[in-house]
Amino acid sequence: MAPAPPPAASFSPAEVQQRLAAGACWVRCGARLYDLTGFLRQHPGGEQLLRARAGQDVSADLDGPPHRHSANARLWLEQYYVGELQGDPQGPMEKGTAASANTQKIDPAMEAKLKVVDWDKDLVDWQKPLLWQVGHLGEKYDEWVHQPVTRPIRLFYSDFIEALTKTVWYSVPIIWMPLMLYLSWSYYRTFAQGNVRLFASFTTEYSVAMPESVFPGLFVLGMLLWTLTEYFIHRFLFHMTPPSNSYYLITLHFILHGQHHKAPFDESRLVFPPVPASLVIAFFYTALRILLPEAVGGTVFAGGLLGYVLYDMTHYYLHFGSPHKGSYLYSMKAHHVRHHFAHQKSGFGISTKFWDYLFHTLMPEEPHLKIQ
Repeated sequence: MAPAPPPAASFSPAEVQQRLAAGACWVRCGARLYDLTGFLRQHPGGEQLLRARAGQDVSADLDGPPHRHSANARLWLEQYYVGELQGDPQGPMEKGTAASANTQKIDPAMEAKLKVVDWDKDLVDWQKPLLWQVGHLGEKYDEWVHQPVTRPIRLFYSDFIEALTKTVWYSVPIIWMPLMLYLSWSYYRTFAQGNVRLFASFTTEYSVAMPESVFPGLFVLGMLLWTLTEYFIHRFLFHMTPPSNSYYLITLHFILHGQHHKAPFDESRLVFPPVPASLVIAFFYTALRILLPEAVGGTVFAGGLLGYVLYDMTHYYLHFGSPHKGSYLYSMKAHHVRHHFAHQKSGFGISTKFWDYLFHTLMPEEPHLKIQ
């Protein structure tokens, strides 16, 4: 017979108030207490929204407005569970104010599910590298990988190979911005010499001279092409659905993108590590050099490289930044977090929603409930 689980910790209103006074951000759903201090920067609505609700019952907020939180978001909340509130959960606790009049009980259908959440027991062994385990999940993989957790992921046994799969966010501009600037200056000088002709490899009679004035247009074209490339890679490669009977395709999906959806706030895995990025960037550079004259292809590539750097920086900021409410980045942060937690098969744009509009992959709008 399995031993009974240890009783949940309990806290008096005074103990909770003590922690709030020390700067912690504790909230509750009924009598269940959650410490969201470590989640403040990650919250799509911004840090101030959570700070304003410190000490309060957020049961009604989970149901909206402005939107109803997904089942994944509610399971995510359980990772921050710290214990139970002693006494009457309807009584006053919050910073000298009475509890919200809109306090609701947790949905009974969800309550049993939430209370059995045990992050030490899963379909995989979190004490071992995950890459060699996920392929065995079969038909359970798709559901498992789209239930995000707040814990670090290890992929490989080898410390050296594991290190190649991680990086800090600022490695991206440090490594790739100098290359982008060098290529831009080099190819601009080539255009300035007046020797660049389009279609010269096919015909000399009908080749078109390319003056230096086309350089900015080609550079911007490269940036725009990157946003389209980003969209297609995210939609068709990163969000392919691997066959449940294919160990290797499931493993490939997990290392490409699945691990990011499983642990979306793992800081070391939010931008593309330099070594694998070098291989992809070299592929695009070679392809453009083959298809276009050197200066034309190189300029388009330089613009695309800047687009990639901005994309990776934007992606990191959407996970850890706190954009001003009402700003473009605030909208994109909410858009991207909904992609992670509720609509994994839509909302593929990171830098822009333009291609989602064009290809009809926007996430469905949720009705804004009126506050009574």
